[in-house]
Amino acid sequence: MSEKRLTMKETIRRKALSLGFCAVGFAAADTLNEAMKEYRAMIDEGRHGEMGYLETGLEARANPELLLPGVKSVLSAALPWPAPAKPGAISGYAVIPDYHRVVGELLKELLDFIRSICDHPINGQICVDSSPVLEKEWAEAAGIGRTGKNTLLIVPGYGSRVFLGELLLDLELEPDTPLDWNPCGDCTACLDACPTGALNTPGKLDARRCISYLTIELKRDFTDEEAAMTNGWFYGCDHCLDACPHNANIEATGYPGFEQKKELVNLTPEKALELTHSQFRKRFAGTPALRLGLRRLKRNARAAVANKSQSKS
Repeated sequence: MSEKRLTMKETIRRKALSLGFCAVGFAAADTLNEAMKEYRAMIDEGRHGEMGYLETGLEARANPELLLPGVKSVLSAALPWPAPAKPGAISGYAVIPDYHRVVGELLKELLDFIRSICDHPINGQICVDSSPVLEKEWAEAAGIGRTGKNTLLIVPGYGSRVFLGELLLDLELEPDTPLDWNPCGDCTACLDACPTGALNTPGKLDARRCISYLTIELKRDFTDEEAAMTNGWFYGCDHCLDACPHNANIEATGYPGFEQKKELVNLTPEKALELTHSQFRKRFAGTPALRLGLRRLKRNARAAVANKSQSKS
């Protein structure tokens, strides 16, 4: 690899960090065979619950060439988000501006920069969560973190409160080396903190028992058992995040554009049940929780109220 190409990579990394990303790495756009084996095992075992969309796009997940013909490199970037101002019934990532838009806009700016410093046309594909991409596995391959026992990527110095995004590029860049790091060791804090047993096995999440899955991804009404498992949350869950030592005493703050909406931080299940459609849209506008819709928000809130009542009796 020429010094010119290596310098370009570091120039791109510095630009990405100046945009607010806390970690940026590069991987060769090869097939992630081992990761695909684990992914298919998750599907075969039914641990994805009723998220049928995870069963589609398997070919693209295995081969990024299907997403961007001629792809040579995968740039993986992590953007930090702040811990909630106080514990609540809505996950901290849902009381801030929608990360799909924020990360996507930053990656668009980064892609424009890459094109400006190259002497030939560059094709790129921006991926933020909704594309059939193995985000955590590419982040590991790019050397920006390692996946913990709670199945979340842990970035050194920033923990697991990070959003991931990728740039697929038809530009050959020197790959970074994956981290030789075990972030968890003997720690089982996240497994111990999970109230439903969704993390019974380290590194394997059973979505069917995960509060985030139940309150966000599940489309139908709850069974009595599912309603009880929501544990007072009505959008997402932060138990394994809050328990992780890597997320404690982090001096670095979240991306400045992730200002928390106080009206969501302070929203109670009882108040959620009183919302009209227009009030819901106004209060949740610009956040990832807007896609939940008022019907499912109230389904979750009713379960939270019922759980609170049962805990007092």
